Amino acid sequence: MLSLPYRQGEKPQTHYGLPHSQLDQNPSAEIYDKLKANAFDFEFVERRPSVISVPGAEALWLQEEGGHSCDEAFMRGNEFAHVHPPEDGSLHLMLPESDVPEFLERGWGEHHPLVQKGRMPPTTVMVFGPRNQEELDIILEIIQTSYKFARGL
Repeated sequence: MLSLPYRQGEKPQTHYGLPHSQLDQNPSAEIYDKLKANAFDFEFVERRPSVISVPGAEALWLQEEGGHSCDEAFMRGNEFAHVHPPEDGSLHLMLPESDVPEFLERGWGEHHPLVQKGRMPPTTVMVFGPRNQEELDIILEIIQTSYKFARGL
């Protein structure tokens, strides 16, 4: 269960279409490198090119032996999250439906645009890219929640 502080400042601008991307407040190169260095550090997770996102996005792919939750915990195949390229710096991931209202209300992201069209489950969200170390630490906790959701933990 998430317990998030409110994200400080204005919501970043996003392209709320396809591709769904973050347009400003993007991470610095240093913070982005830290995000990529830590985002994939989970047991049973492979780092591989995303099967659903833009070129250069890297997926968190759950290996079969990691156990699996429900269909709503995955985007496509065993991909439950992906990190966008550095010029964007945001992520898409799946969260338990019970955590999505708090996540949205506290300002950490938004629904994927295909949720409104009924083409993705309401568990699909964009996480805004981290602007500093404090936000990075919170985003790593959000990724961990997605990981546990994918594993059914």
